[in-house]
Amino acid sequence: MSSPGPQGLMHAYLDMLAAERGAAANTLAAYRRDLDDYLAHLAARRLDPGAVEAAGVRAYLVELEARGLKSTSAARRLSCVRGFHRFLYAEGLAESDPTAPVSGPKRGRGLPKVLSVAEVDRLLTVAKEAALNAPNPAEAARAGRMHCLIELLYATGLRVSELVALPRAAGSTKERFLVVRGKGGRERLVPLTEVARSAMADHLATLTAPGPWLFPADSETGHLTRQAFARDLKTVAAAAGIRTDKISPHVLRHAFASHMLQNGADLRVIQELLGHADISTTQIYTHVLDERLKQMVRDLHPLASA
Repeated sequence: MSSPGPQGLMHAYLDMLAAERGAAANTLAAYRRDLDDYLAHLAARRLDPGAVEAAGVRAYLVELEARGLKSTSAARRLSCVRGFHRFLYAEGLAESDPTAPVSGPKRGRGLPKVLSVAEVDRLLTVAKEAALNAPNPAEAARAGRMHCLIELLYATGLRVSELVALPRAAGSTKERFLVVRGKGGRERLVPLTEVARSAMADHLATLTAPGPWLFPADSETGHLTRQAFARDLKTVAAAAGIRTDKISPHVLRHAFASHMLQNGADLRVIQELLGHADISTTQIYTHVLDERLKQMVRDLHPLASA
């Protein structure tokens, strides 16, 4: 029996990611785009993905660099290609893994955009005042939903995809935490502040129609989309005097993590709260720890003021 062609191999890999690792639709779509690009590169050089060698993979990285792709994007692309070739090798569809000896592109230490505590406070104040001073009930409900979203995101550090898809039952929980299903279907506990619980209760009171979502909307999924939230967040940021290119739902997640670290939280705790499977993902925040350690030495070392 002949082995499947390049597209068949890719589909087999994506099916495995969906079935065995619970990869989300967005993740699968991104992998498909990356692999389509890689397979097109191989096809142009008449290379079989089941027989390509390390030199062929390196040539692809050189091509990405020539296209002007950032090192972070090239590294992500290589990660996808690695997973694909490891799958082929493990399934006996290739005699070796050509990515094993291939080093990834050097990546700069990009620091996440972070809002100051004062900026987040302004953002929350403006969102709350908009809900209190709305001209009619419909506008009050819309503004209250936005206030609830911002309070929850800053209080919990949820991924935006996790936030907008919260079930309605989360809004009436008596617990001091949420149970969130994150990437790969992994569940984690996320503590709730009293302010966040209060914002959810206020928002819940404005929902009249029944439904499964805490943030229902007229969309394909039935709940608010990530794009709609990001757009409305920029509107609130502009009203708060914050540059709109400085704000996004992910920036608020970064603010949650950075401000927690500044106030003494352990990096492992932040890893758990953010739902990072690997501590290396969380270590982008070590610049905050570095600054905190310097401050501790300046303040506490017996010879610091000598």
